[in-house]
Formats: sequence, structure tokens, C-alpha cells
Amino acid sequence: MTYLAHTAHAQLGALWLGCVGWTTTAMALGLIQWRVWVVSDREFISSGVAWVGVWRVCFNSHTLVTPGFKVMYCKSISLTEDFTPPDIVAGQVLMMLSLLVGLCGNAGGVYALRNVYFGMEKSSPIRLAFFTAGALCLLAAVMSLIPLLWNLCSVVTNQTIKFPPEFKMPQAPESQHVGSGIGAGMVGTVLMIVSGILFCKYRLPLRSQPRIQLRKDLHLDLPVQSVTDRALVSSGGKHNPAFESHEHV
Repeated sequence: MTYLAHTAHAQLGALWLGCVGWTTTAMALGLIQWRVWVVSDREFISSGVAWVGVWRVCFNSHTLVTPGFKVMYCKSISLTEDFTPPDIVAGQVLMMLSLLVGLCGNAGGVYALRNVYFGMEKSSPIRLAFFTAGALCLLAAVMSLIPLLWNLCSVVTNQTIKFPPEFKMPQAPESQHVGSGIGAGMVGTVLMIVSGILFCKYRLPLRSQPRIQLRKDLHLDLPVQSVTDRALVSSGGKHNPAFESHEHV
């Protein structure tokens, strides 16, 4: 059984990066601070700041209060609503798929490392397992990167969202900037990319096979004494008659 534990140190670190990246991506999906709107009308938005996330819109208010919150008012953004912009729809769909694919990628990394550290290279192709895990991590990173960049572009270009009246949101903000949700998603995506690359870079060590070369002038079918004589002649040695007389005795 070949010892392979020393060949997967980088892949062990890749698994750690993949788990941290997946957790950070999941955290980013739940944050509401994807877009931070700064508004002047403070009739409902008391702080003058509203947060637009992938799943809901929230702002602090002294007049409107959502059950379960003290001074915060929130409304959910549905996937099927007419006002939901395509970048938000992409965030809801692709980020969820990214979490599913990333989870499968990390699970594949655990499976491959298990085979490495427990010496199961004969029962499963380790190289293929690492490559599959890396490909899934890279695919998850691409899935999350698309909505993140799309929403980032919407913030930079100051795109607005036509919310219904019950959201109590203005038609357009005075200004808006990128929130911590997009930042956390970017960090998680980068970690998943690094993890996927390290998984794909795994290589099995080359096994060196000893080579035994027999001399052409050495015949195995000769008597032992003939073989000894040839070895002595080739090495420049001389026969010892006293040694031979002791052998005959």
C-alpha cells in the first residue's frame, strides 16, 4: 500500500478554504446589505438609509414596524413579482445553486482526502476525485460571481428599482453604494476559486521501480565454482590454494 498522505497537504488546505468560502457565500446570501440606498425623504425611512438585499428590503423607521423587529421595517422580494429586477432574480437562483454545487464540491474533497489518508488508492481513482471536487468548486464560484458582478454593476451605474407602494421605498435613491453582502460574496467566491484550483492541481507521485541488469557474460546455468572464478578474474583477484585445500578437507 502506497503512502500518499504527504502528497495532499495543499489539498487539505484547499478543503479548509472551500469550507470557509462556502460559509461566507451562504452568509452573504442572507445579508440585506447588498445595495445601500441613501434617501432624503425621511417620512418613513427615519435614518435616511435603506438596505436592498436579495430576499428583502429593510430600513429603520419610527412609524412603520415589522412584527418581530423593534424599529425595522422589512418587505420580502418575491421571485415572481413584476418589479423584481433580473439581477435580483439571478442572485436568488444562482446563489442557491452555487451553495448546492459548492457543498457537493467540498464533499468530494472530503471523499478524496479520506482515500488519501486511509490508503484507499486501489479502490477509487484519487486523481479523478480531486479533479471532480475542484471542478465543482470552480463551477460554484462562477455561479455566485455572475449575480455579484451584476448587482455591483447596477450599484455603480445607480440603477433603480420600481418598488410597489406598500414597500414605502422612493422611486430612486439620491445615491447608493455597495453593501457588505456583495463584499462578503466576493470574498467567498475568491476562496472557492483558490480551493478549486488547488484541488485540480493534485498529482500522484511517480513510483520508481528498481532496475536489475544482469551481465551478459554471467550465465546462471554455470556451477557455483565457475561463477566464483569468473567474478575473481573480472575483479583482478587471485586464487588462494590454501583456502581450496581446506574446502577439500
